[in-house]
Amino acid sequence: MANESHVVGPPQVATYAFADDGAIPNSSLPFLVYRRILRFGADDPPAVCERLFERNGWGSTWRNGIYPFSHYHSTAHEVLGIAADLEVKMGDVVLIPAGVGHEKLGASRDLLVVGGYEVGASPDLCRGERGERPVAVENIARVALPSTDPVYAAGGPLVEKWRAEGNPG
Repeated sequence: MANESHVVGPPQVATYAFADDGAIPNSSLPFLVYRRILRFGADDPPAVCERLFERNGWGSTWRNGIYPFSHYHSTAHEVLGIAADLEVKMGDVVLIPAGVGHEKLGASRDLLVVGGYEVGASPDLCRGERGERPVAVENIARVALPSTDPVYAAGGPLVEKWRAEGNPG
């Protein structure tokens, strides 16, 4: 369950679909952006994201920015908590399905992202290079739907929206 002092609900979730472009496979699952879902108050924003994700089954958290080159993970879905401003704003949470390309196109100097993967996942790093695609597509097909939403646990938008895409998990 989400910590009421940090999670502002009900969730307002934007969904985006990206087609396979021949280099980056992308996914039939939608890319999710939970808009302005977190409020940090006086608490440390990165620590709030880490505790929330870990409590909801999304461990292996890290703090950093976003790679400035197009990349994707074929072996894991990824959650990003935006802990300082950029096009997605501080307090947003982004959920990236396995296979969906992403990169930093620009950022303020104070950009800080807290990322994580579902517990037990071992993310790889793919860059859309020739030769990696056959294995990457096989890996993406094997990545199970997460059992929990990184913000709302068992009953959150991730579970609802991804299962609605006809993927039983």
